[in-house]
Amino acid sequence: MAAITLRAASWYLPPTAVAVADLPELAGLPAAEREVCEALGIDEVRADDGLSTVDLALRAARQTLAEAGLEPGDVDALVVVEPRAPEAFITSEVTRLQALLGADRALTFSVGGLGCASLTPALLTARGLLYGDPDVRHVLVVHGSRPAAPHRYRHPVTVYGDCGQALLVTRDGGPVRVTDILMESSGAYWDLFRVDFRDRPEQAWREVCTDVPRYSFTLAMESRVRLRALRDRLLDRNGLRPPDIRHHVGQNLSLGAFRFHEEALGVALDPACRDNLRRFGHLGANDPLFNLYTALTRENPDRPGPSLVLNISPVASWSALLVESGTGSDVRSHAL
Repeated sequence: MAAITLRAASWYLPPTAVAVADLPELAGLPAAEREVCEALGIDEVRADDGLSTVDLALRAARQTLAEAGLEPGDVDALVVVEPRAPEAFITSEVTRLQALLGADRALTFSVGGLGCASLTPALLTARGLLYGDPDVRHVLVVHGSRPAAPHRYRHPVTVYGDCGQALLVTRDGGPVRVTDILMESSGAYWDLFRVDFRDRPEQAWREVCTDVPRYSFTLAMESRVRLRALRDRLLDRNGLRPPDIRHHVGQNLSLGAFRFHEEALGVALDPACRDNLRRFGHLGANDPLFNLYTALTRENPDRPGPSLVLNISPVASWSALLVESGTGSDVRSHAL
């Protein structure tokens, strides 16, 4: 696979922190569901109900371009990871973001359909654009994440926080390189989570798990097999062994989900995952790279080595990214 470089990356996190214990929906939950929420390992999330997913993505995009020393007009392609729920039907939120950013000449469109694993097809798309068209030099991949329904607790999985992410993807010229990507999906779980919205006011929307035992057992068992096979295949075709991996990171769902990953793969996830889970909760498709950059900024950036970025989405999709870093350049990440 032709490598792609993350020349710059940033995340926008609203300044307002909301304690999970103070979430208004907890008061109406049955005692058993409340106990599940309290055991997730999330102390607080960042939240600003006045910001849309476009607003979150826009703030991260502006910071990423500033970090790279580029203007919006330098963006050749703008790839937006679509939100779980648009602000309105029929409209184009991606071209709205394009106009607000000022990336007027950028080829602009969205990808998604895989929930919190949708970042992986966005990176595959960016790679295709960069190596399929010699005139494309800068691809900006952005995503604004916030819950689709008013409640932030998603039983029995996690608590959502708000976050914008923007990645400037190029052929070279940066300290972090995505060298290989594998992804699989299955339609057997397409409606495992859903929000019924037709003929319902927004305040009545609820994200529900349609089959909790199927999520907690059937999908978990399949995910164990899929993740291990993806990891082994990715490492084998790159001539690596598990001890060669410097950081293992995944998405932020719960402490139980971290233990599941570690038992399935026989490795320890980087401490950055637990720290970010506790402070920010689940940030949708933004979790894995936010965790990776947090881990990288905590150590000597000159130290070379590969990292493994894992993701699962209950729709269901599984992905594994092999990431190289440590060229002697600073590995910078910005959380506004």
